[in-house]
Amino acid sequence: MGLRFVTNHLAKSIWLKGAIVTLAFGMNVTAFAENRIDTQRPDAPELAAYGEHSIGVRQLEVANPNQIEMLKLDPTKPEPETLPRYDRPLTLEVWYPALKGSTGNTTLKAYMRDGKTEVDLHGKAVRDAKPKMTDNAFPLVLISHGYPGNRFLLAHLAENIASKGYVVVSIDHTDSTYRTKAAFSSTLVNRPVDQLFVLSQIEGMAKDKDSFLYGLVDTSDTGLIGYSMGGYGAVINAGAGVTEQVVTSKQSPPFGALERHQSGIKPNADKRLKTVIAFAPWGMNYHMFSSETLKEISVPMLLIAGSQDDVSGYENGVRAIWQGASNVDRSLLTYDNANHNAGAVMPAPEESYVFDKELGFNISEHYVDAVWDNARMNNIAQHFVTAWLDKYLKNDISKDAYLDIVPDSNEGVYALDEEGEAKPEHSYWKGFGNRTAKGLHFETLSSEK
Repeated sequence: MGLRFVTNHLAKSIWLKGAIVTLAFGMNVTAFAENRIDTQRPDAPELAAYGEHSIGVRQLEVANPNQIEMLKLDPTKPEPETLPRYDRPLTLEVWYPALKGSTGNTTLKAYMRDGKTEVDLHGKAVRDAKPKMTDNAFPLVLISHGYPGNRFLLAHLAENIASKGYVVVSIDHTDSTYRTKAAFSSTLVNRPVDQLFVLSQIEGMAKDKDSFLYGLVDTSDTGLIGYSMGGYGAVINAGAGVTEQVVTSKQSPPFGALERHQSGIKPNADKRLKTVIAFAPWGMNYHMFSSETLKEISVPMLLIAGSQDDVSGYENGVRAIWQGASNVDRSLLTYDNANHNAGAVMPAPEESYVFDKELGFNISEHYVDAVWDNARMNNIAQHFVTAWLDKYLKNDISKDAYLDIVPDSNEGVYALDEEGEAKPEHSYWKGFGNRTAKGLHFETLSSEK
């Protein structure tokens, strides 16, 4: 048994993060939980690479005043004359371009799915770094997690796109996080409201000389990224109303609380929103939307899904939303054989590989996919999200080449000459190395207007 085997075995088995293990023969071994969110695999597509900007990250607290307190509504009792109200608290994590060469703490403190265990996530963003001021403000991107989730679930994507010249704000949705998970009705009613409220809050900060966001961000040029229930809210804020069927359903939030999002009542997409990216958006498979309400979507959309999604559905869920949004240009990225986590969720923290009796499952199952590696899925998502945001928020027409590709990646032909120039038969996905564009589909439909 060699020394290398002994040290590696002890580091893996003892699993005391940061602990120093003293071996019998006097050597020290440090066992760390890496939990990297910035992994770039060798097979990562071109646009997954981090951008030119150093990255800062800060935490903000906001509260949306006078909101319906859904948790105090009792559907078994008559509707009260006055619905209970409260100031709804929201915690935000903001990633932004920082002064070049910024150094400092790059660790994120995040709770896992069990809602009890806080872990360290390691990336590139420097806590409270000074922002990089330029003549032109950066576009805004909002990120909205699933149910349950938290503002760090898509941290890999947040800091990646911030490095490319975006201010990225990820929301902790009250009643929907791992530590605050409560009645689903709150998420159904509040998710779209939270997203637009945060947009308005950031708009105010961008005009406030006392805010670090002053002059840094242009909220008139905003993209919204949502995963699962965040995707549900994003579809609504893209313009789609929910159906009369769900508003009046006995299973829906009581006293018509969903009516504010109903088709024909809610306005179309907020004018500040220029595009929406929805990972596995929930709702279509539960009749939240219909072919008619989806026609109200009025901003370009990129949808991302696994073909085996058993939460939001694929054919009757995400794909149906993509097909139904007929009045806008939209694309659908599909990870063949992936489930609900496709592309969105960060790699499972090392501490999550334990069975939790209260949850009734291994915590890591919340993060991982049975077929795809998380870092691989994340890199692919970073690539396409970058192309999409650059096109629709920065008007970068050069990114069209990364989106105008053969629908089935397996059918792409890789054919370069000795100088690396494409031969006439070359149809491989742009930005992907040879033999790396496999098991994916990217389909596009144009507006029928």
